[in-house]
Amino acid sequence: MKAPRIILPIIVISQFCCTSLWFAGNAVMEDLVKTFGLNDSALGHLTSSVQFGFISGTFLFAVLTIADRYLPSRVFFACAVLGGTFNLGLLFEFNALNSILLFRFLTGFFLAGIYPVGMKIAADYFEKGLGKSLGFLVGALVIGTAFPHLLKNMTDTVSWKIVLISTSSIAFIGGLLMLTLVPLGPYSKKSSGFEFSAFFKVFEQKNFRSAAFGYFGHMWELYAFWAFVPVLIGTFNSMDYSYPINTSLWSFIIIGIGGLACVLSGSLSQSYDTKSIASIALVLSGFCCLLCPFVFYLGNPILFLSFLVFWGMVVIADSPLFSTLVAQNAPIEFKGTALTIVNCIGFAITIISIQLLTFTSGLTTSLFIYSVLALGPIFGLIKLWR
Repeated sequence: MKAPRIILPIIVISQFCCTSLWFAGNAVMEDLVKTFGLNDSALGHLTSSVQFGFISGTFLFAVLTIADRYLPSRVFFACAVLGGTFNLGLLFEFNALNSILLFRFLTGFFLAGIYPVGMKIAADYFEKGLGKSLGFLVGALVIGTAFPHLLKNMTDTVSWKIVLISTSSIAFIGGLLMLTLVPLGPYSKKSSGFEFSAFFKVFEQKNFRSAAFGYFGHMWELYAFWAFVPVLIGTFNSMDYSYPINTSLWSFIIIGIGGLACVLSGSLSQSYDTKSIASIALVLSGFCCLLCPFVFYLGNPILFLSFLVFWGMVVIADSPLFSTLVAQNAPIEFKGTALTIVNCIGFAITIISIQLLTFTSGLTTSLFIYSVLALGPIFGLIKLWR
């Protein structure tokens, strides 16, 4: 059964609208620091609180098999409304670091009903050509993640609160679009009920484990890179090369270009081996981790930005491919739960890498701390091909 043409665009638009909540706090970080008197380490803590919220949400959703027991579009809508509401919590004048971290945690918690559930909805509609469909879907996540940086660049002369209001508003719209225009997919199979063992059962399949561990290696690098893109640009600007780079604009470009890479890799998976394409992306992003310190010292802003743009593409290009492999090798009755579990563990790994970079950057000014991100692609490649 062929899905109506409007379904994929609606899923993609909804995903873009709702995932813009993810880095909304990072985009206005400087303003939050000034307004609420936060310290410089707030970047890592703020990002990690969203990730920890997402992990907690995905764990609970997976254990309760929420995405397979209830209508996915309703779950998506409810989480979009709640996530957008808690995102607005950053506007309260009484905020301190703890309350800000709590609001970001709750925003991340309800993103668990958006990103993996959106992939589950796509998998319910596109049994054939799933890689291409997920390429568009993850591409929407990437652009949604980068969007707050663009808003910040466009609103430098306007209150930073506009960024938060805008991201929450479009999240409400995205949730409503999914609820009203995307019914249950033809390849959906409802779970028979609560089954705690589903959390472990999905890992019994060898090919599923291979895809999942490859994804975990990819995640070690991805969100740490995204979180530190503004820091990388700021570091380059501080090296007195007399070529100041617009941090907000280029953060949007470097992260957002990954959306195009996802669409490209998803399309290539229609003609070439999915695992091979994912492996190539892992190799290239791993080399970027190792080369990063040396690019700084060349002092050429064009070369520096070109390098980051390329890294921004290869660091995410394999994400829809791993999600495709996970969905294809998961038990059909636990497809949504399997995607949620893998996301849960993958995002738990991002907290470790983000906090490691945050900790080491406080101990040393050496740029070689970013080379530790290469451990992820190396691990992913070993597990993917073992």
